Amino acid sequence: MDDHGRSPEQKRPCHESNGFHQTGVFNGFTGATGSSNWETGSGSGSHNGWESVNQQHVPEDEQRHGSPVRMRSRIRRRMDSGRKNRPPFPWFGMDIGGTLVKLVYFEPIDITAEEEQEEVDSLKSIRRYLTSNTAYGNTGIRDVHLELRKLTICGRTGNLHFIRFPTQDMLAFIHMGRDKSFSSLHTTLCATGGGAYKFENDFRTIADLQLCKLDELDCLIQGLLYVDSVGFNGHPECYYFQNPSDPDNSTKQPCRLDNPFPMLLVNIGSGVSILAVYSKDNYKRVTGTSLGGGTFLGLCCLLTGCGSFEEALEMAAKGDSTNVDKLVRDIYGGDYQRFSLQGTAVASSFGHMVTAEKRDSISKEDLARATLVTITNNIGSIARMCAVNERIERVVFVGNFLRINTVSTKLLAYAMDYWSKGQLRALFLEHEGYFGAVGAFLELLRMSDDL
Repeated sequence: MDDHGRSPEQKRPCHESNGFHQTGVFNGFTGATGSSNWETGSGSGSHNGWESVNQQHVPEDEQRHGSPVRMRSRIRRRMDSGRKNRPPFPWFGMDIGGTLVKLVYFEPIDITAEEEQEEVDSLKSIRRYLTSNTAYGNTGIRDVHLELRKLTICGRTGNLHFIRFPTQDMLAFIHMGRDKSFSSLHTTLCATGGGAYKFENDFRTIADLQLCKLDELDCLIQGLLYVDSVGFNGHPECYYFQNPSDPDNSTKQPCRLDNPFPMLLVNIGSGVSILAVYSKDNYKRVTGTSLGGGTFLGLCCLLTGCGSFEEALEMAAKGDSTNVDKLVRDIYGGDYQRFSLQGTAVASSFGHMVTAEKRDSISKEDLARATLVTITNNIGSIARMCAVNERIERVVFVGNFLRINTVSTKLLAYAMDYWSKGQLRALFLEHEGYFGAVGAFLELLRMSDDL
């Protein structure tokens, strides 16, 4: 091992084109919305994601022992094999973050008539409540477009659902679990994130439930590798932006996360953690920053009066950050040619706000856009420096800050490409902020029978 934790094998050059294979163009998605309260779900609707398709053909040269395809197959076989020691339904995994709670739920679709007859009412109630609604209260959302369909896990076939709600509503969720008699079905829930510690006593005293607390970074990596191994309903989980140097015209392209190690994993939630991942069991936290998604939302609430992440992004999409930020051209009158700094590069975030005339001429939308650009540029700069220092060419961005946030994903793609002179490509994943919850879900299954 070298001083970066890499074995000699892991130090070999990355695959050509960084190991990514273009497989075609696909569109993005829009999140579901809804209203009411946690006790009265509403907003049922049909799927708007991918339709199931056949598995892609695997070239012969990728089927050798130890190849990424074989690695993925081994992950799937471990999960797909039937076993006697399955945990009882319902199967959940939770990631209780500083801003959002992420929940994954496995809905079995192969229930026999005998099973359904023997199923207790509380289990039926939970399944019907979660799968017949896309909104739970004013803030709970099931992201229908992210549903993974017809997975085989522990010998059972079903759909994996993805649900989120603000952490500030955690107590209402715990009370709902009590009212639906969840403790009669499970005595332990697998949970990760800081909230697994913060709310542990509330789960125990209010809902009579024990939390199995799991490390959030372990869960993040295990969940990411699993979702990537099963794919997104026949399509790749991973994507990048083609032609990132022109954000207005760059296009989203799917790719396979082949030969994933080593990778720099940038997890953008309320704050940011940056991991150097050398294998599924070998990683280190390189650094992080307190300036993350929570910073963006908090500053936008102060500066614009917005009330939600969605509202903040909507305002940012209509704003012009150059009215707020001082650019290189504002100082040099054009490019700083000696160091190849384009005139459009930001020289000073919020630099125009030192003059009263500029402050009087800007809009709230301009402020929201400048806040988003400032936070995103800072994350991109730190990520690039970490990639250079760790000598890692693959940079993967995840986290709920990127949800419905095309401005930031394209800006990160541009930053990685521009500052590395085309050597680094920013990669993104469709399930963004749910990997920690998936990792907790997988641990529930491991508790019953080692994978």
